[in-house]
Order: sequence, then structure tokens, then C-alpha cells
Amino acid sequence: MPSESQRSKRLKPVSKHFTWPIILTGVGLVIAAGFGATTLGGVEGALSFFLIALVLAVLEISLSFDNAIVNANKLKDMSPVWQKRFLTWGIVIAVFGMRIVFPIMIVSIAAEVGPWAAVHIAFADPRAYAHLMEDSHLPIAAFGGTFLMMVALTFFFDQDKEVHWIDVLECRLRRLASLRGLEIAFVLTVVMGFTAFLPDHQATTFLFSAIWGLITFLAVELLGKALDFAGRSSDLARSGGLGAFLYLEVLDASFSFDGVIGAFALTQHLVLIAIGLGIGALYVRAMTIMLVERKTLTQFRYLEHGAFYSILALSIIMFAQSLVHIPEMFTGLIGAGLIGVSVWSSVRYNRRMLDAAE
Repeated sequence: MPSESQRSKRLKPVSKHFTWPIILTGVGLVIAAGFGATTLGGVEGALSFFLIALVLAVLEISLSFDNAIVNANKLKDMSPVWQKRFLTWGIVIAVFGMRIVFPIMIVSIAAEVGPWAAVHIAFADPRAYAHLMEDSHLPIAAFGGTFLMMVALTFFFDQDKEVHWIDVLECRLRRLASLRGLEIAFVLTVVMGFTAFLPDHQATTFLFSAIWGLITFLAVELLGKALDFAGRSSDLARSGGLGAFLYLEVLDASFSFDGVIGAFALTQHLVLIAIGLGIGALYVRAMTIMLVERKTLTQFRYLEHGAFYSILALSIIMFAQSLVHIPEMFTGLIGAGLIGVSVWSSVRYNRRMLDAAE
């Protein structure tokens, strides 16, 4: 078995993981600048679109770093074939599907027009397009908040969970995990609580969308387990890997909701949003594979916990956005803060273990 030093020599330098994202960032920002010069005219328009694309990329990275950690946790157990497919097919789905197709479909449904008509609205009347996206924020927040809250609670309500960051809370949640369906009951209680504060015409939409978020989570979980079971008796790469792949794609979509909606606070141009958020998605994928290859989750004991607390916070924020506006930068800072504290706690734990071993 290779030693730790031999294994570390085979690892790519951190910079190598970000080679393609950096190259494509340059290409994307040049395209954004060219689009700005064409749309608004002159150097001022080019600089404006360049900066907006850059801010959108940073926003996406800050909102999705916890997504990279959760992806890495799932990805490390996937077969190499499906790891590669997630990092190739997955990035196409993430950039093209969630940053372009998803906003178009939302407008198509909200405006009750065909997809091509929605594309026409996006390019011919960006302000009307942005208004339609904002009108769709309530059902998206309910759906995404419910899905993400279930993701977080499933991590904490786990009888087999052995590592605890906040012992007084997590030990109790582990013991309560023996009560089947408790996390579902908790999520539904939260949903009903927020529904009670909404006007009647919004409450129905919010509740209906939240129920679909719950159904989607349970369906994906059931499908993943079914495919994993089939994989143990047949072809893991074809079955079990597919279940994990589908789970990660739906999870990615849920994380994308907030960023896509928030992007319209900066610009109404779909092309610019796709460029900025797409650049951010490339870095999230690069961070995911770096975390897997360098086994960062094992080196930082509580990093995964920080990510799931961040997901739980994001789900609550998405619900709260049905009542009040919460700046996307605040959301990103909350997630980054929780992850930062978890890294600091992990470093302290590692130091204590080293001191005890000496």
C-alpha cells in the first residue's frame, strides 16, 4: 500500500484543479464584455457587463460551496465511471439546464406561453422577463426550501452517525432518528408555520409547492435506494451510480434556485446571468473533485457538518424569503461563516489529537 507521502505526490496541485475554470472564466468574461458593448454600447457597457458577470460568479461560489462539500461526500462512494459522468454530463446540466433552460421554463409556465415565446420575452423585453421570474419566486422558494431542509435533516436524523460537532444537539437528534418520519413531520410543521403568515392566495401556492418539494425528495431517495440495491446484484456503474447521479443533479438544482432568482436583482439579461452563474458552477465542480481527490472531508472532521448546517440555514432563508426580502450576499455569508467555523473546529480537534499522541 502506498505511503501518505507517495499518495500526496500523485495528487494534482490545487491550481491544476482550477485550470479549466480559470480559462473558461476568461472566455466567459470576454463574451460578457462583448455582449455589454453590443447591448449598451462602448467601453462603459462592456465594463458594466464584465463586472456584473464577475459578481454573479462570486455570488454563485459563495452560495454553493456547501453544495461542493455535499457533492464530494456522495461522489467519493460512486464508481469512477459515474464520477466522470457527473463531472462532464453534470456540468452541462448545471450550466445549460439550470442557468438557461430552467429560467426559460419558469417564465413559460408563469406567463402561460410556449418555450420559444419565453425566449423571445427574455431577449426582447428583459424587464418583463425579470418581473415574471420574481413572480415565480414564492413556489420556487417553497419547493427548494423543503427539499434542502429534508437533505439537512436526513444527515442529522441518522442512527448510524458517529461524529458529532455540536454534541448536545446532534446526539439527541441521533437518538430521535429511531422515530420513523420525524424529519418529515418537522418539515411539514415548518411549512405550515410559514403558510399561516401568507395571504390566502399565496398560502395555497406555497403549500402546494412545498409538498411537491417533499415528494421529489422522497422519490429521489426511493429511486436512489432502488438503483443501489439493483447495483449490488448487477452492474454498479450502471445502477447504483445512476441513483447517486440523479440525487446529485436534483440537489444541484435546489441549490441553483436561490442563485438564479437572486441574479435578477443584478441584471435582467439571461445571457449575462448564464455566463456569470455558469462560471461559478465550474468552480463548484472543481472544488468538488479536489475535495474527493485530496480526501479533505477526512482531514477536516467537522467540515461536512458545517455544510449541512449551512444547507439547513439556506432552507430556512428560502422559506423566510416568502415573507421578507433577504439579500443574497447575506445568504452567502451565513453559509461561508458556518463552513469556516467548522474548519476552525476541525483544526482545533486535530491539534488536540496530536497533543494527546505526543
